[in-house]
Amino acid sequence: MSAHVAETPQDTSAAAGDLAYRSLYHRATDPEGVFPDESWSRGIRTEIRRLREPDHTTADLDALRPLVTAWAEDERRRFRAVRGDDDGTAAVLSGRAALACAPLAVEDGAWLQWVTSPGNADDPSALALLALFASDVGVSRPRASRGSAHVALLREAGLAEYAVPASRLALDRRIADRDFYLPAVLLAMSRLPDSFLPEILGADLCLRAAGPLPPLVAVSNSRAGAREVRPPAVGEDLGRDGLGAGRRWETVRSCLAPLGCGSERVAEGFSWAWAALRRWSRDVYEDLERAKDPAYAMAELLRARAREGAVYHHRYPLAGRTISAWLTECRHDPTGFLKALAASDLVRPGHSDGSRLVNALILQRGPMFRVFSPQDLAVIRRWIDSLPTEGSGACAGPPAPPVHSCPAPVALRPRGKRRLAEGPDPTDLRSAYHLLQHRPLTPALRRYTDDYVRGWLGRARHGIDGDPGTMPAQWPADGLRPWLLDQHERHDRDWESSRDNPLPTRDELIDSTVQLAPLTLIDGAWLQGFTDYELASSEHGYFLFETYFDELGNGVAGLNHPLIYRQVLAGMGVELPPTASWEFVRWQGFDERSFALPVYWLSVGRYPQTFLPEVLGLNLAMELSGVGGGYRRAHTALRKYGFSTRFVDIHNTIDNVATGHSAWAADAVDAYMASVLKTRGTAAQAADWQRVRTGYRSLDPPDGWAARRAARRALRAGPRRPGGLLRPDGVHGA
Repeated sequence: MSAHVAETPQDTSAAAGDLAYRSLYHRATDPEGVFPDESWSRGIRTEIRRLREPDHTTADLDALRPLVTAWAEDERRRFRAVRGDDDGTAAVLSGRAALACAPLAVEDGAWLQWVTSPGNADDPSALALLALFASDVGVSRPRASRGSAHVALLREAGLAEYAVPASRLALDRRIADRDFYLPAVLLAMSRLPDSFLPEILGADLCLRAAGPLPPLVAVSNSRAGAREVRPPAVGEDLGRDGLGAGRRWETVRSCLAPLGCGSERVAEGFSWAWAALRRWSRDVYEDLERAKDPAYAMAELLRARAREGAVYHHRYPLAGRTISAWLTECRHDPTGFLKALAASDLVRPGHSDGSRLVNALILQRGPMFRVFSPQDLAVIRRWIDSLPTEGSGACAGPPAPPVHSCPAPVALRPRGKRRLAEGPDPTDLRSAYHLLQHRPLTPALRRYTDDYVRGWLGRARHGIDGDPGTMPAQWPADGLRPWLLDQHERHDRDWESSRDNPLPTRDELIDSTVQLAPLTLIDGAWLQGFTDYELASSEHGYFLFETYFDELGNGVAGLNHPLIYRQVLAGMGVELPPTASWEFVRWQGFDERSFALPVYWLSVGRYPQTFLPEVLGLNLAMELSGVGGGYRRAHTALRKYGFSTRFVDIHNTIDNVATGHSAWAADAVDAYMASVLKTRGTAAQAADWQRVRTGYRSLDPPDGWAARRAARRALRAGPRRPGGLLRPDGVHGA
């Protein structure tokens, strides 16, 4: 497969601070990135309004849906025809189509990845969208997302070198800049759901109406001739509890009004996505049409390799010029060099096997040994074989110019010389809790959360080896399941031995239930980072995403844990403000210390990669904490005073150590530790195991003077960041 143009006008003309779409794609695939709302929002909104079609922004979405569907079917017919019957040409076009679709296809559905947040985790409409996203990523199975299906397609075609993680696609110069435009803007919007939810859902509706990307029908299985590969359609159910494509449309439509998505902005997102999809599909079609000419791919290869090749050919003449001079010219126009090369003794037109360019020069003792990849050689051979032989009467015309229609880079700069807004610094635990109810991290919140987590973990590490209640000193050779059963039996013994202990009074029970509300109403927040599209379907992450999905009721409000807990509180006569509101954190019934652990959950959940071992340990501690003991005692106390026991009952079952969350948590740790051993060795595995242990203990770290000192040492040992923070040592209010 040939290389697309390595340099484009868009790359070289970007103003300082502007972000080309290839770079934007790379940034927006980072689940831990800082996304400055002000500059991103302004630049992206300008781009959406520039490309949209005004007629479509005033039309009814249900009327636009059949238009998009009909257009997509017409496009698929065109792409089926362009592939042709020649196996060699079909294979070339197949690879080009697969790569052109890759930036969008490997992240297919990722625009919904941050629609839910701790602040709306009990909203029925947000939960319905979470269920759609869960289907997109193939919840309950690793590598079962639609994106994974496209990676498998690329791998089968031998084109997956840059496909995992998706951010590496930005480094693949076989993919044109134009192919990053639509997915880059979609992914950027997905990181700012508070600013772009209407546009995200409008674009989602458009893509669901279009179905499979039209160029994918030109993809063939190289080992099966021109047999069509059927890609999964946008909206196709790949996971548990999914919906058919028609009902998925209705689900998104039904969520618009409850989520406050204005019809005009939804229509703008729909119109922009359709315009971008049409333009991209048109360009890919033209690209495939031109790529039927072998000279087109050969010209691209010369452009891509000209800069490096020019260094080595100053002394080699060809048609009155040095090859270096020809190659320098090739960076802009390879037509002349192609003609000169075709007429040289390096090439035997129509016979690549007899051409020095692809035999003698590249042999082990040749001056160009290993200069060309197998894919490069296939491009060169195809071009040589297409050249007219002497007396054939055929004439090889110049290669067609490449197709470029990627817009100018999106402007992500503040106006004038103002610095990007840092965002508010939390002034205490309550303000931190409130600010962390939403997904995006401002620079100020990133500093705060990073320091808070490091300080908290410093406490958790203090004296860990002397704590009999923590995890084993080394990862067990037979995995964690036997240890898990031991802990479960210990919980049972503790429960049995405490049966005669006095239960809390009614008032004490109500107060403890209230003080747990800031924690319990964000159930699963430590796992929020695993709604990132790639992590949600990864080998160790799919366990964690499925746990998060379960905590929020699998998209069903009646099973949503925060809502169930509010029902328990209501039965006690306690009505709390919405969790994401300022009124909630200012509610006088909460103690300040009741926000300390929740802020840790909200903070560490932002770093699913940086603190992955710690999150794995914390998740295991959390899921195991009440099973077989604490939940049974809580059930007894709640029942004694006539309160609902549903919350503790459901946790004691779904967190079970055989097939429930505790088992999943142990399996996720085991899967991670096994992968570390395989990829990084025994020393890295031992180090990461200590981090898992620290994460496990971080659910209930020591809080004495020595532990606080350990937290401060942890902060001094780590990288310091500018900006004053209020006691960022993870011991706020303790």
